[in-house]
Amino acid sequence: MTSRWGVLVLVMLLGGMHRFSELRRKIGGVSEKMLSQTLQELEADGLVNRKSLPVVPPHVEYRLTPLGREAAEHLEVMVNWIEEKIPQIMSVRRSRSEGEARG
Repeated sequence: MTSRWGVLVLVMLLGGMHRFSELRRKIGGVSEKMLSQTLQELEADGLVNRKSLPVVPPHVEYRLTPLGREAAEHLEVMVNWIEEKIPQIMSVRRSRSEGEARG
């Protein structure tokens, strides 16, 4: 849960059930291997349920458990705060970098 991918998966699953391919498409930049590993870890931690349906082609669905939903709701608040404050954070970072470059 502590990886950036774990946080993004949990927050994404707040919107309901997702298939692997949907998660990969919505979470830009994550490799298939990393997403698979992240989902396995979240499942092992009891935060995500994996349901495999016996159809061709294979169909696997991921959902939050009650514990996962609780965690995701807290994480969503943090993610929203970061998104809101990122311009301010980047401005401070630029100011400090410019100050160090001068002297």
